[in-house]
Amino acid sequence: MTRLQLIENIVGKQSFLCVGLDTDLKKIPQHLLAEADPLFAFNKAIIDATAEYCVAYKPNLAFYECFGLKGWEAFEKTVRYIKERYPDQLIIADAKRGDIGNTSAMYARSFFEEMDIDALTVAPYMGEDSVTPFLQYEGKWVILLALTSNKGSHDFQLTADAEGERLFEKVLRTSQQWAGDDRMMYVVGATQGELFSDIRKVAPNHFLLVPGVGAQGGSLEEVCRYGMTKDCGLLVNSSRGIIYADNTENFATVAAEKARELQQQMAKELQKAGIVD
Repeated sequence: MTRLQLIENIVGKQSFLCVGLDTDLKKIPQHLLAEADPLFAFNKAIIDATAEYCVAYKPNLAFYECFGLKGWEAFEKTVRYIKERYPDQLIIADAKRGDIGNTSAMYARSFFEEMDIDALTVAPYMGEDSVTPFLQYEGKWVILLALTSNKGSHDFQLTADAEGERLFEKVLRTSQQWAGDDRMMYVVGATQGELFSDIRKVAPNHFLLVPGVGAQGGSLEEVCRYGMTKDCGLLVNSSRGIIYADNTENFATVAAEKARELQQQMAKELQKAGIVD
């Protein structure tokens, strides 16, 4: 998916919502455990319920890999289902891969060739040669970790060098030499608040994948105030707040309601920014 296609989808749906598919068998409605593939059954219902309100889905690989082959099969079926039924959706594999060059090349082949994923989260801390193998695929997005939403992010990401440049700023500045804003996004946690202003000083036009709204306490309004661009420039992810909003047989209906609520809030923010009428 190109940057222009993504922007057109955001404008058309008046939404920049990404639904995180962090599917935990201990949290899904218990009646689904009788299904042959509970992970996929849950995902399918969530996707059908929320597709009209979002522009992206983000399966978190840890929730699938922990089940070995069965988990991978559920992940692949989920990706295939989205592609076949909702081809306008950006599919992000939240895998946080990153290693020396030849290993990264194999990770890239797995996600971009074998599974034909649209975008992949990548850890940049081994440097350029660990990231560039992911950038060899036309039409695919690399989403670099920049400033994450977890408490421990402050341990390293906010540390400054002798010139006062913080590590997350160095990641942003250096990585822009590797690819432009049509190929690369950044992960910035919603809990970082006003630091979005600092992000935008270094990366004014890149799309930001923003986890942490809702269950983790991040504010959508604050994210938009400091992070939104003339093209929106945001993909705001919600996982638990949508997919686990209800654990009865009505879970999909409630998930749709929660996604719609967020979509309506996003529409107002897009209107305030003059991106939609």
